This record gives sequence, structure tokens and C-alpha cells, in this order.
Amino acid sequence: MEQLIINCDNEYSALTNYLKKYQKIFIISSKSLNSLKVGKYIANLPIEKTYFSDFAPNPTYDSVVLGVKKYREMDAPAILAIGGGSAIDVAKCIKLYAKMDEGKNYLEQEIIPNDIELLALPTTAGTGSEATSFAVIYYKGEKKSVASALILPKVVIFDPSVLETLPLYQRKATMLDALSHAIESYWSVNATDESKKYSLEALTLIIQNMQGYLDNNKVANQNMLKAANIAGKAINISKTTAGHAMCYKLTSLYGISHGHAALLVNASLYPFMIDYANKHKDKNLLKVLTNIAKTLGYNLNESKDYFINLLRELELYDININKADIPLLVSSVNTERLGNFPIKLTEADITSLYQTIFDEIERK
Repeated sequence: MEQLIINCDNEYSALTNYLKKYQKIFIISSKSLNSLKVGKYIANLPIEKTYFSDFAPNPTYDSVVLGVKKYREMDAPAILAIGGGSAIDVAKCIKLYAKMDEGKNYLEQEIIPNDIELLALPTTAGTGSEATSFAVIYYKGEKKSVASALILPKVVIFDPSVLETLPLYQRKATMLDALSHAIESYWSVNATDESKKYSLEALTLIIQNMQGYLDNNKVANQNMLKAANIAGKAINISKTTAGHAMCYKLTSLYGISHGHAALLVNASLYPFMIDYANKHKDKNLLKVLTNIAKTLGYNLNESKDYFINLLRELELYDININKADIPLLVSSVNTERLGNFPIKLTEADITSLYQTIFDEIERK
């Protein structure tokens, strides 16, 4: 499905023109929506609105069930998600489950298609969730992936004003999430010509707009939203790889953001991959890595420490770590996503990669 992209102007005229066809709309967002310009705009829309914000940053199945119940009380023709990956993932699941049997576990039912329109307005430039057909929720403490073409939002709304108040650390971390999506998608074994085109387009936009985005420039904010969306389109095809497989425990163990953890891993993976490709004379992998390096503006060898240096410039190696945690980290790796990586990683490889990350952190 081709998504409709609506770029907001200061008066939200394009969005108003689209939303006026609805008499009522179900809105999923965090409780901070009213602090945003778009929140005030939505509040003043002359249409019936129901808000749902009863979910956590790592949304649970129970919160989705509650959202479905609240949605059914209104039965709106459209659901609008305003937020980061969590809000959009909750909206996707509510849309998917809205017409299914509430007396049974939604995760165990056959999907019943519906014509509810799903709109997404991302408030961070990172997850790309608005461009993917999968979502993540937690059921009894276990992470569950929900995947269906039916949950790809029909409409994506870009509003650069939502990034103006984003704290600097979250600005950095979400940018690095989009960056990780772009490079992982490009080297994924599932990459296609289409996903590779998206990957390099996203990577180019991120590199070109990085400083302006960090400086909170309006045009750069708009371009970073676009880059995250395009990177999301790439991973929607190829899926993520070892960078994501190895990053989740770093996030929970050390209290750092997901995008931060993902690039910590990818910064150690990238030189490892270059060394492996050179050693084994892997022409296909060398070509892939050379194209990434060229997009970064370097030859392959010059690019080797690019991501490590970027983390250092962004002051993101200042983390309190414990090397005794390495075995725990190794045991936590998502082996399914390792299957998307172009190199078969052994336990010794994974241990060495975590060691490299910790060595860089200790260097600061």
C-alpha cells in the first residue's frame, strides 16, 4: 500500500483538509500531547474526539485490550496515533483487533480485516514505526511481535514542530535509531533493490541533516522525520539484524535509549564486518560495505571507525558498565535477528563484540 504523506504547515491546512471528512476520530497519544502545538490544534478540531493514553513506553497486551474496549465505545472510522513507537504500536494493535472476538486472546485469533483508517504522526525522528507493518507489545512480560500488512498506516503526518522540545539526549538517540535502521537494512541478507535504495536515501538524509537537526533547525527536523520514515520503509522489507539482536539487554541493563544501544553495537559490528570481508575475500559483503562507506563520504578503510567516532563526538560513551555483565549480554541475544546478518556469528564473536563496546566505553 502506498502511504499518503501530509506535511504540516504552520496552520495545519493540509491536515485540516484531510481530517474534515471524518465526523469523529479516536486519538492515541501520550499524556503530554497537550503540551505540543499539534495537541492544541487537535483539541480545537470541530469533530468528535476520544483520547486514549493509558499505556506505558513498552506497551502491554492488557493496555491494548483496554484501548480496543474504549475504541469500540466510539466506533470511529479512523484512528490517529500521535507519538513515538509505543503510541503507534498501540494504535496498530487496536486497529487490528477492533473487530475481533473480545472474549478470546487477540494474539491467538485469526485476523479479521477491517476498513478503519490508521493515521500516524510521529513525534520522534527515529523508530520509523509509521512506515512498518509490525508492532511490539508485551504479554505476561514476554515480547510479542505483531505483524500484518493491515497495520501499515494509511496516512503519515510530518510535523517538525513536535521535535522542537525534544531533549537533546532523545534527539541524539532517536537519530541513531534511524541510522541503525538504514545501515542494518542495507547489509541484511533480506535486502532487496528497493530496500537498498531506501537505506542509502535515508543514510544520505541523516548525514546531510545531522548537525542542523542537533541544532534544532526546522528544515533539518523535517528532513530527519523524512529520513526516519524512509529507513522504516527499508526495515519493513529487510528487517533488522545483529545490531538490534544484541542491543536490547544493553537498554534494560544500563538504562540507555534503544537507538543509543543499537548504534553502540553497530559501531563495533561495522569494523568487524570490514575485517571479516577482507580476510575471507567476500566480494559481495565488501561491495555492500563499500557502498555504505561511499555514502558516508569515505573509502572503506577510512570509514572503519566512523560510527565509533560519531558516538564519541556525541558524548554517548559515558555509561557506567560492568564487564562481568558480558556473559549475561551474550545469553540475551535475539538469535532470530542474527539470522538476518550476513556473517554467521559464533558465541565467541558475540562475546568479542561486547568486549569491544566495553573497551570503547572505558576509553571514553
